[in-house]
Amino acid sequence: MDLSQISVRLVQPEEESRFRELMEKHHYLGHAHKVGETLWYVGVWQEHWVALLGFSSAALKCSARDNHIGWQARHQYDRLHLVTNNSRFLILPEFRYPNLGSRVLSLCEKRIGQDWLCHYGHPLLLLETFVDTEHFSGAVYKAANWQCVGQSKGYSRIPGGYSRTQSSKKWVFVRSLTRDACQVLSRDILPTPYKNGKSRIMLTAPQMNALPDFFKNITDPRRAQGRRHSLMTILAISMGATLCGMRGYKAIAEWAKALSPAARERFSCRRIEGKLAVPSEYVIRDALIRVNPEELDRAIQKWNAVYGKEDESLAIDGKTLCNAIDEEGRQTHVMSVVGHQSGLCHTQKKSVNCR
Repeated sequence: MDLSQISVRLVQPEEESRFRELMEKHHYLGHAHKVGETLWYVGVWQEHWVALLGFSSAALKCSARDNHIGWQARHQYDRLHLVTNNSRFLILPEFRYPNLGSRVLSLCEKRIGQDWLCHYGHPLLLLETFVDTEHFSGAVYKAANWQCVGQSKGYSRIPGGYSRTQSSKKWVFVRSLTRDACQVLSRDILPTPYKNGKSRIMLTAPQMNALPDFFKNITDPRRAQGRRHSLMTILAISMGATLCGMRGYKAIAEWAKALSPAARERFSCRRIEGKLAVPSEYVIRDALIRVNPEELDRAIQKWNAVYGKEDESLAIDGKTLCNAIDEEGRQTHVMSVVGHQSGLCHTQKKSVNCR
C-alpha cells in the first residue's frame, strides 16, 4: 500500500450508520454515542475505508494529563473545550499495514483544529487518548509523536459521576496542536481567541460542602406550608450553578438536575421518595425573587472572603442600565469587582445619577 495515497475526511451524516456498524463489529469497546462536541473521521485509500477515528469531549478528570498541562483546578472546567479525546481509533482488519495508523493520525491532526473551529466555533489546543495495555501497546501513538504522560487511576465515567471501584488502568497519551498549548492552558487569563463565553470554575467537593453553611442564616420569606427544599440548599445550588457558568433560572435548574447523588448530598438536598431531590426551576425562581437581597449579598461576600483569596488581581467594570430609570429621571449604574483568577464577582455597587 502506498501511504501517500491515504487521505482523511469527516464522516458525512449519511455515512454515520456504516461508521457505527463497523465500530460495533471490530472495535473491542463497540461504537461510541455522540455526546457533546464530537467529530468522526474516516481514513480512505482508493475509495476504501481503511481506518475510523472518533474525537469527543475530553475527560473531566485525569491527574496525569492535568499534571502535564499544569493548570489549576479552578481553571480546568472553563478550558476543557480546548482539549478533545480520541475516544475511538480502529484500523479495519483487512488494512493492517505497517505505519498506516501513524499516517492516519498525522493527517487527522493537521485538519482537526480547523474542523473543530468550523463546527463548534472555537479552536483546539490538545489531543488526548487512553490506551488499554491489556489490548494495545500504544506503539501507533508513539510513532505519531504523541507523548505518554502517565497512567489513569482506573476509574471510569458512569451515569451520575465516576465508578467507586478501579478497573484496568490505562496509559495516557497527549498531543499538542500548538507549541505553547500547555502554557496557554495553564495561564491565569486565557488569550482572547481561546475564551468561550463567560468565565466558569469547577467546584471542588469541599466547596460544595461549605456552600450551604453560608446561606443557613438567611431569612426564609416563603410560607412554611409546602416547603420541600430548604432555602440554604436552593441558594447554594443557585450560586454553585452561577459559578460554573450557568445564566438564568432554566440553566440553573438544568445544572441542578445533572448533579450526581454525591454532589446532591454535599448541597444538603432532601431525600424524597428514597432519592435526593433537587429544586425545580419554579422553586429556584420563587426563592430568588423573594429572598432579601441584602442578606444574600452579605452571604456571598462571606464566601468571597474565604475563597476569593485565590485572586492575585481584580478587574473593576461599570455598566449603565439604559432602561433602568426611576420616577425622578435618574439612571441606574452598576459597578462590579471581579477576580481575574477565580472569575468570581466579589461585590457590586448600584448608584443612580440624574440624566
